[in-house]
Amino acid sequence: MAGHKIAHATLKGPSVVKELVIGLTLGLAAGGLWKMHHWNEQRKTRVFYDLLERGEIGVVVTEE
Repeated sequence: MAGHKIAHATLKGPSVVKELVIGLTLGLAAGGLWKMHHWNEQRKTRVFYDLLERGEIGVVVTEE
């Protein structure tokens, strides 16, 4: 019985390439979401100023 060996999982250090790929992927995903948010805000601002220039909306409340 003393000769039996138990299979243990060998612990390895962190894989540098794997960490780089995960970091790059997460960074690109977060950057893409941020750019989409930024483009949406730009579109809203552009629409607002277009409507303001055409006179369809105003920023001063008119008293009746």
